[in-house]
Amino acid sequence: MTFPPLTGFRIGVTSDRRSDDLIAALERRGATVMHAPSLKIAPNDEDTALAEETQAVIESRPEVVLVTTGYGMRRWFEVADAAGLGAELTDALESAKILARGPKSVGEVRAAGLEELAVSANDTTAALIDAVEQHSLTGLRTVIQLHAYTDRAQLARLRGLSARLWTVTPYRWVQPAGSDRLQKLIDAACDRQLDAITFTSAPGAEATLAAAKSMGRLGELIAALNDDVLAATVGPVSAGPLRHAGAQVLTPDRYRLGALIRLVTEELGERRVIRWRTDDVELELRGKVVVVAGKAVVLSRNSLALFKLLAHDGALVSRQELLRSLPDGADDHALEVAMSRLRQALGVPGLIATIVKRGYRLNAVRL
Repeated sequence: MTFPPLTGFRIGVTSDRRSDDLIAALERRGATVMHAPSLKIAPNDEDTALAEETQAVIESRPEVVLVTTGYGMRRWFEVADAAGLGAELTDALESAKILARGPKSVGEVRAAGLEELAVSANDTTAALIDAVEQHSLTGLRTVIQLHAYTDRAQLARLRGLSARLWTVTPYRWVQPAGSDRLQKLIDAACDRQLDAITFTSAPGAEATLAAAKSMGRLGELIAALNDDVLAATVGPVSAGPLRHAGAQVLTPDRYRLGALIRLVTEELGERRVIRWRTDDVELELRGKVVVVAGKAVVLSRNSLALFKLLAHDGALVSRQELLRSLPDGADDHALEVAMSRLRQALGVPGLIATIVKRGYRLNAVRL
């Protein structure tokens, strides 16, 4: 039987915005998803403040406009229209040199009836400000549409390059209220009950690390991300906080959600599937599932821990080593029960051999 590529893998999703698209894509590929938003984007409750910022932009007649996110650009014009300032804002920006950060920003610039001068070399604020210098747009009246994670150092840099700088803030990050899902996700990662965690924003990554620290499990989380749990981010900006904390992170070549999904699918479904063969049967370890002769078998935590330890090229594993591997209880009775359940679940006579007074061995050859 052919299984979807992510069958057996359990993946944590920490994003809020567009999480439905990400979760649906992972589940279509066979994954089990644990969703725990670390932050969510909330529209700016102070629409009055945003309208005032917009009025200041209109009066400034900016010469340069930096657009950092498509969502922020759309939200800005929605509020301007509601405040009766939409036409004036369009008029004020029509003569400005517009620099956009990425294709989504370009799309919203054009949707507003405007035209961009250039697109930044990559999806970072630094690259967007680099474009200001590259196009000789320094010393001018400049506006930047901020996104929810403001790079203060780059903002200060832009201020130094501008005759005067105005900012608009269409949205902000807030913590999800009344939920302990993030704590449960962190526990699952630390306990190696997840195979991967995805991050789509730097603030979300920072919030996850901060939550782990408050739980006293930051060191365990970083250790898990450097071992059994894949950390995958949509781009280098979102990877920054994780790498700074010491975690290994994978990012796709193109900083898009679709590319992130492909990266996770390839890493787990192709590189982290382990295969063995006995005389008559082939086995696969796919995350939390063992496929035996084409049949997917879901193991208990203890049984899975035993199988992973035994599955090392037919090496003998002592009872002491197996006892130490049990996550749900470490005594002789627990070992005997878990071993019995593992043998029953796999259903292959002689696959796990008992070596009297020494331990156990998996009678299979790794492919």
